[in-house]
Amino acid sequence: MARSSKKKKWSHAVTDNSDALDLEIGIFKSQDPKAIADSLKHSAEVSNRRKSSPFRSAMSMLNFYINRAGSHLSKQQRRTLEAAKDELRKDFGRDPK
Repeated sequence: MARSSKKKKWSHAVTDNSDALDLEIGIFKSQDPKAIADSLKHSAEVSNRRKSSPFRSAMSMLNFYINRAGSHLSKQQRRTLEAAKDELRKDFGRDPK
């Protein structure tokens, strides 16, 4: 039995309609890791619906996007998103890896 397209696209709906963060449209397509990190930080800090710290919420959303995009990410975009993790750590005063 084939799955309906709605069931296949649940992760897209999460990144578009996250209950915890109001994300900037298309932020994960940016080529600038600092811009991605800054946008996630801002979204996490202004959200009053998140359940954990702003850092954890922002990092969780970034990891979620990387994991769900999987093999559909280009090598360059994956490097950019991985670099955004380090920028996010810096933005929150944490040690980058």
